[in-house]
Amino acid sequence: MHIEQGRYDMHNSSRLTIVGAGPGDPELITLKALKALESANVVLYDALINRELLEYAPQAEHIFVGKRKDKHRYSQDEINELIVKYALERGHVVRLKGGDPFVFGRGSEEINYAKSKGLETGMVSGITSAISVPAGVGIPLTQRGTSESFWVITGTTTQKKLSDDVRLAAQSTATVVILMGMSKLAEIVDIFSHFGKEDMPVGVIQNGTTVNEKSGFGTISTIEKVVCQKGLTAPAIIVIGEVVKERNQVHRIFENLEVIPENNPKN
Repeated sequence: MHIEQGRYDMHNSSRLTIVGAGPGDPELITLKALKALESANVVLYDALINRELLEYAPQAEHIFVGKRKDKHRYSQDEINELIVKYALERGHVVRLKGGDPFVFGRGSEEINYAKSKGLETGMVSGITSAISVPAGVGIPLTQRGTSESFWVITGTTTQKKLSDDVRLAAQSTATVVILMGMSKLAEIVDIFSHFGKEDMPVGVIQNGTTVNEKSGFGTISTIEKVVCQKGLTAPAIIVIGEVVKERNQVHRIFENLEVIPENNPKN
């Protein structure tokens, strides 16, 4: 499929576009992101992006710069330098990052570095996994009468510790979504248990929105056992809150929907 170039049909100036690739399902990338990919000369892509998306940049050089837990092909400083190097040498660099680059994606750091070196910069938001992955299994992050707000928290800070915000969130009635928290699941369970929330529903979704998706559901008191039984590992999202119960109702509605053929609509 060819996407019209639109505003990205520009001369080959040295510039960076940070592009959010979405949560994993290639159909969840935006049209604006595809336009940026089609105009790229170089694509620096992360580990969590769906590599089918690289087909939308057939004329570009594709360079893997992904970082996974304890496995970094390049440091962040090296990635910053690669962005500038390729932009000056080749023109338009697209930095393709999973989810939304401004949600725990260091997108702003890369833009600031590129600007400091005189590059033009742009940003194309992506659909964050914090919202789309729970939705994919039927979990709404907010629900009238159940949850009025939600927290999105990193499970692992730059100091390799669990964020202190988890303790604050555990004291609220909000839905809590924890990214990059699987290695800290025992600590998370301890914190919520400390505040008397052993029966709070929990969902863990691995590789959400992809063909490799796996999930497990339980409560604060049982989720570690569920994760072990189902063999769930990173990358996964942890969702904590009463809204997790809604997944059964949403799935039931989906299953009961009657599909009406487009060429034979009912009156």
